[in-house]
Formats: sequence, structure tokens, C-alpha cells
Amino acid sequence: MASATASRGARGALGTVAFYVFLVVFVLVSLFPLIWVFKMSIITKSELFASPPTILPQDPTASSYATIFGDADFRKALVNSTIISGVTTVVCLFFGAIAAYAIARLRFHFKSLIMTLILAISFFPAVAIIAPLFVQFSQLGLIDTYWAAIIADTVFALPLTVWILVAFFKELPRDLEEAAKVDGATTLQAFRMVIVPLAAPGVFTAAILTFIFAWNEFLFANTFLFTPNTQPVTVVIPNFATVYTTDYGAQAAAAVVVTIPLVILVLIFQRRIVSGLTAGAVKG
Repeated sequence: MASATASRGARGALGTVAFYVFLVVFVLVSLFPLIWVFKMSIITKSELFASPPTILPQDPTASSYATIFGDADFRKALVNSTIISGVTTVVCLFFGAIAAYAIARLRFHFKSLIMTLILAISFFPAVAIIAPLFVQFSQLGLIDTYWAAIIADTVFALPLTVWILVAFFKELPRDLEEAAKVDGATTLQAFRMVIVPLAAPGVFTAAILTFIFAWNEFLFANTFLFTPNTQPVTVVIPNFATVYTTDYGAQAAAAVVVTIPLVILVLIFQRRIVSGLTAGAVKG
């Protein structure tokens, strides 16, 4: 009996060790490309092209970062990305919250079909509508304006916002709204002052994921935005390459700078993101 217990304990300990070894390897493999890009951003050009490549930086330098921050187009691109991503997030939250609340609370026919159609938009290939959108935006005079990217980003980010918020609104009891209405609140007031604050984890999750999507978007921005006055960082980073040379160090430094805001957002709101993505997964 004792030997059997000891054997099970040994197997359990071995399983725990194997799990943590796998976890460490998985994290290292996942982080390796990011670490390597950061390493590329702080080494000299001679070391960058060394063969075999160095594992650790031999002579760290910040010249690549000086190059990108000394570039007026890159600084403007950071502002452009912030504007496009910020406005897209606000628009998606405003319309997405209203649509999600209506779907979660109202009873009507074909609700499941509507949710399916909303989700289908997210899987629609963006490249398939580039040409029609370009023609429409040209006729409306939106080419090379922020709105061209914002509208296109919103079309594909809004369905995700609706799906996340519908799951959260369904979890909130209807009694909360009824109590607010008894106190004299209208439906919109109950929604704005009671439901939205209680659904904060879902709102934060939708906002962060929408912002990340718009911040990383390249296809629409590269198609509709032509000048440095409107182009975001995803379009400007490749500009550190010319016909004859490519400044890989500057591109790596720009990639690090662009990634840092997203990493900070995820680290700050990681608990809300997890709770938002798992909303509705467990029924009490």
C-alpha cells in the first residue's frame, strides 16, 4: 500500500515537473522572436550581419532608436496610429454596446441568425472588398483621410465587440434595470448608468482587442492612405528600406516601439481581458 502511494506520488511529481518544463519551453519559443527583434534593434550594423550571428549583443547601441525618432514621418505615424485606433475603438464601443444590449435583452425572431451573420463578417476576407471600397471612398472623397481607415477597421472590429458585449449583458440580471426604472430612469439611462458600469470587464476587453486590431491593421491603411500625413506606423515601418539598402536595425527598433504600447495595455488589463473572454463560459 505504501509503495503504491509512493509510486503515485512520484508519478505526480514527475508530471508536475514535465508540465513546468513544457511551460518554460513554450514561453521561450513564444518570446524568442520578440527577444531577437529587440536584440536586432540595439546592435551595430556590422554585428547585425555577422555570420554566425551573435547570441548576446556585443556592443549595444541606441543608434537605431535615434534614427526612427529622428524621422518626422515616423513620429507623425505614431500620432496617426493613435488617432485611427482610438476613434475606431470609440465608434465600435458606442455602436457595439447598443447593438449588443438590444440583442441580449430584446426578444425577436431570427436572433441566432443575426448573431451568425454578424460573426460571419469577421471571417469575410478583407482583400475581397478592397477594390469596391476604394471606388466608393474615391467617390466620397475619403481616400487619404483618417476616415477611410477608420470605417474599414470598424466594419471588421465591430462584430467582435458585439459578441463580447452580448455575452456580458446576458450575464447581468434584468432586475437591475427594472430597479433603475422604478427609480425613474429611462431604458437608456438604466443602460448607461447601471448596465455599462457593471459590464466594465467586457467593455475593457472589447476596447483593448479593438484597439489592438486597429493598431496592427496594414491592408486597409496601405491601400487607402498615401501620404505621411495620414499613414500609420504599420505602413511607415517598411519605408526604412530603399531600393538599394534596408535598415533592418531601424525596422526592428520601430517594431519594438510599436509593440510596447500593446504590451503595456495587456499587462495592465490582463485580468479584465481574461474575464471578458471567458464571460458566459460558466453558468452559476
